[in-house]
Amino acid sequence: MADAAAPTASALPSPKSMLDGLMRGEMGLALGVVGIIVLLILPVPAVLLDLLLAISLTGSVLILMTAILIKKPLEFTSFPTVLLVATLYRLGLNIASTRLILGHGQEGTGGAGAVIEAFGHLMMQGNFVIGVIVFIILIVVNFMVVTKGSGRIAEVAARFTLDSMPGKQMAIDADLSTGLINQDEAKIRRKELEQESTFFGAMDGASKFVKGDAIAGLIITAINIIGGIIIGVVQHKLPFGDAASTYTIMTIGDGLVSQIPALIISIAAGMVVSKAGVEGSADKALTTQLAMNPVGLGMVSASSGVIALIPGMPIFPFAAMSLAVGALAYKRIQDAKKPKPIDPAELEAAAPSEPEEEPISASLAIDDVKIELGYGLLTLINDLDGRKLTDQIRALRKTLASEFGFVMPPVRILDNMRLANQGYAIRIKEMEAGAGEVRLGNLMCMDPRGGQVELPGEHVREPAFGLPATWIADDLREEATFRGYTVVDPATVLTTHLTEILKENMADLLSYAEVQKLLKELPETQKKLVEDLIPGTVTATTVQRVLQSLLRERVSIRDLPQILEGIGEAAPHTASVTQLVEQVRARLARQLCWANRGDDGALPIITLSADWEQAFAEALIGPGDDKQLALPPSRLQDFIRGVRDSFERAALAGEAPVLLTSPGVRPYVRSIIERFRGQTVVMSQNEIHPRARLKTVGMV
Repeated sequence: MADAAAPTASALPSPKSMLDGLMRGEMGLALGVVGIIVLLILPVPAVLLDLLLAISLTGSVLILMTAILIKKPLEFTSFPTVLLVATLYRLGLNIASTRLILGHGQEGTGGAGAVIEAFGHLMMQGNFVIGVIVFIILIVVNFMVVTKGSGRIAEVAARFTLDSMPGKQMAIDADLSTGLINQDEAKIRRKELEQESTFFGAMDGASKFVKGDAIAGLIITAINIIGGIIIGVVQHKLPFGDAASTYTIMTIGDGLVSQIPALIISIAAGMVVSKAGVEGSADKALTTQLAMNPVGLGMVSASSGVIALIPGMPIFPFAAMSLAVGALAYKRIQDAKKPKPIDPAELEAAAPSEPEEEPISASLAIDDVKIELGYGLLTLINDLDGRKLTDQIRALRKTLASEFGFVMPPVRILDNMRLANQGYAIRIKEMEAGAGEVRLGNLMCMDPRGGQVELPGEHVREPAFGLPATWIADDLREEATFRGYTVVDPATVLTTHLTEILKENMADLLSYAEVQKLLKELPETQKKLVEDLIPGTVTATTVQRVLQSLLRERVSIRDLPQILEGIGEAAPHTASVTQLVEQVRARLARQLCWANRGDDGALPIITLSADWEQAFAEALIGPGDDKQLALPPSRLQDFIRGVRDSFERAALAGEAPVLLTSPGVRPYVRSIIERFRGQTVVMSQNEIHPRARLKTVGMV
């Protein structure tokens, strides 16, 4: 048991793999953070402290240069992490240097290392009072000006970025629904939007690190001076003046070598958060926006010249500035007068040439779904008062995708001056599938009972279902609602019409490419099913025809694995698409019963009488699965009349039933009914789930 529990040699990381991880930076960052923690606990020799302080200084300069040269803030998304690590690193150095100052201060100003000693003498210049004052001013500048300003910018940027996220997301979805961008570009934009919100949110919090670092630096400085003097005088019996001078020089040197990198990184943070909306590196942006206007430069030159002439003012600096800025303004004026040099490539492109003939193949491309608007309806695209048409189309595509199982093609919106001013046309594969007119500024009012609306307005027919409707003025909305009428705006009227047309043409919109996409996007656990089924058992084209047949009867194909299992079960026994569809529908019994249930949870049905069942069965002719329906026209008219009467009686009773038939005749009954009652659902007895509760409301 002990041998079984012991780790094998292959389970342990080899030295080479650890070295590779260190070279890639994975273990390097971890070791660096651990090293910072070690600085907080263990003493560090003065020589090593000099090296670590040098790394702090050069690293801060690198961070500043990176912040200056980036073109947009998202190019430096790691800045909040860098800021945190750099702050912790400086605090670790502060603690390590404090330990050396208090422990070796009696040895002289070099007790804490050469770097701290050099910075202390540089700041003091022989007078430690001046050094202390200058150091405090440096901390105040960092804390009150740079850090506070950049922190405020980060806070506001984070707030406005988060507030604007829904609008930006809607803009991306609108561009996607209208076909201006594809799915890949939409994913890239959403990713950038997510990174932007995360970055500015992190910067808002990371700016607090710099603020806390400045406060900690001031407190550590006071502790070092006071504690050093006490230790030097009490423990090491140094004269008070020598102790004050020695410990102050080392403390100020330590504070300076820590606060200079802190100030540099604070400036870098300010550069990053204040760069929002500025394209290009900082030097190019500032040059373009500050030094390109000759009028502004001329005013600066004149102002400097006037100041130089004021009695008592030094003439040289202001006169030199006036001449330099004046020369720059003159150069900008001359540059504006010179003709812009033309690049040979631009000259060749601008040269008059015969317009290139559009490739003939470009005329072959067609739009799957297109809406053409009259000139007066173009405002629907940018309606700021209500929901924009593009927003409603985007929501419609999402709804249809969740309801029927595949994403509808993008809807292209164009203007057509040949249409009526407030007319529209909906085209499917360039063929007109529906048209109508709306009235901007008015509302369409309909009676849910199907009667005529008794309000003043323009009486019309609702374009989607042909019901009586009336265009009423907007100020009659409350009265119409009070009377129980349904009130919709023009954009919703158009979108409802588009919805019904898309549902009627879903089978045509499910192309071979869309089927391949659906199969490709199946979960990994279902990939084996596709591999076993296609192309060994059936072809992808057969799968497409089965899915189209289901969509033609408005059956959702969202449960694609179940559909593929039904095809795989029936395909070895029949090549008929009709029989494959019937087998799949039997597999989808639970879904069909659930989708057509009534408000009380029961499935309302109208049954087909035994006489009609026998009549249809006897009218089927043809060998095997290739059967055709040969019903006499007189009998066909009787059947149509009986179906209409039965369903009209059910409708008057408030029911929306399905027609229930035997499995053998269901597809043929449906082929007749779809010609005059396309919305009527026809189900076979095999499609009734055992747990479904039935309610018979009539018989044909």
